Amino acid sequence: MDAVNIVDVVGEFVNLRKAGVNYKGLCPFHDDKTPSFMVSPARQICKCFACGEGGNAVNFLMKHEQITYPEALRWLAKKYNIEIQERELSDDEKREQSERESMFVVNEWACQYFHEILKNDVDGQAIGKQYFRSRGIRDDIIEKFQLGFSLSKRDALCNEARRKGFKDEFLVKTGLAIQNEKGLYDRFAGRAMFPWLNVSGKVVAFGGRKLDAATKGVQQKYVNSPDSEIYHKERELYGIYQAKRAIVKEDCVYMVEGYTDVIAMHQCGLENVVANSGTALSVYQIKLLRRFTTNIVLLYDGDEAGIHAAMRGTDMLLQEGMNIKVLLLPDGDDPDSFARKHTAQQLKEYIEQHQTDFIQFKTELLLKNVKDPIKRAEAINSIVRSVSVIPDPIVRATYITECARRLEVDERTLITQTNKYIAGEREEQRKAAEREQRQQSEETVSPSVTVMGLHTALEQSTEVERLMVQSIIRYGDEIIFDNLEAEDGSTVSLNVAQYIDFDLGQDNLSFSNELYNRILQEAVEHSADEGFKADRYFMHHPDPQVSHLAATLGIDSHTLSRSFELKQRSGDLRQRIQHLILDFRMDIVNQHMKDIQRQLKEMGANVECEKLKELMDEYRQTQELRNALAKQRGSDVIV
Repeated sequence: MDAVNIVDVVGEFVNLRKAGVNYKGLCPFHDDKTPSFMVSPARQICKCFACGEGGNAVNFLMKHEQITYPEALRWLAKKYNIEIQERELSDDEKREQSERESMFVVNEWACQYFHEILKNDVDGQAIGKQYFRSRGIRDDIIEKFQLGFSLSKRDALCNEARRKGFKDEFLVKTGLAIQNEKGLYDRFAGRAMFPWLNVSGKVVAFGGRKLDAATKGVQQKYVNSPDSEIYHKERELYGIYQAKRAIVKEDCVYMVEGYTDVIAMHQCGLENVVANSGTALSVYQIKLLRRFTTNIVLLYDGDEAGIHAAMRGTDMLLQEGMNIKVLLLPDGDDPDSFARKHTAQQLKEYIEQHQTDFIQFKTELLLKNVKDPIKRAEAINSIVRSVSVIPDPIVRATYITECARRLEVDERTLITQTNKYIAGEREEQRKAAEREQRQQSEETVSPSVTVMGLHTALEQSTEVERLMVQSIIRYGDEIIFDNLEAEDGSTVSLNVAQYIDFDLGQDNLSFSNELYNRILQEAVEHSADEGFKADRYFMHHPDPQVSHLAATLGIDSHTLSRSFELKQRSGDLRQRIQHLILDFRMDIVNQHMKDIQRQLKEMGANVECEKLKELMDEYRQTQELRNALAKQRGSDVIV
């Protein structure tokens, strides 16, 4: 944890920009339209002020990558070249490994297996490497993308996997093998292999191109991994792991169609490129890209198929706030062949000079040589519909003005039509929300059978309890009573945590949330430790639930600023804590009075006189206690 720089870690997945002493970006945990995800290098924590997600580097990785605590530590250790000494797992522990983890392990092994075959096997070099050589792919690019080759023998990988101890079920679940009535055989036999790495670098799938040894690498067709527990094609982009840093640096991404297009452009020197592998862009892929940049250039060949590819999914890109440019390459060239003919500088210059704004591209495409008024009206409506999905009203208005000029149509007419499309879309969204709400109501599970998570626990805690635990996390080590005289004549000092523990302990009071009680107890236990700082201790707690809670309660948009926090600490902290404890006690008393009132109501007319007298006496005593607490609290209000 001492080696971790949270800006580097979060920056692997989110495009961060400097904002004062902190960094901010689009939250990866919800559909963030404006940057609300803050990262504090001073505190080594992050938090989204829209959805509330946050924590330290480990919390972030666990949530973002859906991995366990040990896996997150291994990820960090690998990033910072820290060696971890681990014991061999027992057979029982291996069996307990999750299915998802096992699939990642199998895929990682298969990637290395294919790569080693390409480099060291006779057939791998003669067939697989020959194919890559024929495409002009250098050895360093082969290493960068971990390209490989699958032997032509139908069960070569299956046999080797079994020899290494991998189970058949995971070979089938990852899509590496196919099971039928004749047995188990390799899905990718005799193919050049392209591993798919997700945004964190894990191998999630493979693409395989069939080669013919007799013709020294003439392509036939692709086969891709099927969807699985760890791979959904509509959620992944080929090359995203190798491209993400360059995308952030250039604040732009090039979208191409195929594996070799990505690889050729990397070899040419342009690394901010990904491929959707011939399928229409999905909203998941767009959201993945938007975490790194809002600028995208669709880079396709200039034939009819390339034009069709450029038109697919563009309205979704606009709807997600992406700025789209389009570049159709000269006829006969795709990004692969074009990149191999040019240097990086030449390619970049060509793109800059020839890329076209998408609305302009669509206007020229749909209205080219169109004379029929009906067809012209249909084309204009299609263009206006695309403009209507743009979320930024200023950008949308700018496009409408530009379209009015280009199309020679009155701007008010375009505005009216745009507003109709927007109203229609909102109505569809309203109906969809109602349908989803009805479905959720039908599927509602009784709270008694649900597992209470951290957020539920927070909701069930009182506001005063949250403020008290927030104070323990932020200022638990701060001394608020100094040189108090003890019974034995010695002097003692009490910090925030110790004072809260002492005061509540006098009446055996505790928080309703056990996690809060644990935090208070640990703060007291570690108060005597040299250099103990409550905020750092809890923010970097080894229990991810504690550290996540600390990030949730311990920071807000103001306290990310160190100067504001120091100003807060210089105030009368003692008085604030005392008032909070009084508020806490008042909450308990008020709740007790409500309980007595409920009991009296439930008794009705059948109540025994003695029992009624006991309850009334208890109510009166509790009321007196409440009045005494109210007098102590005075008129001060704790915010």
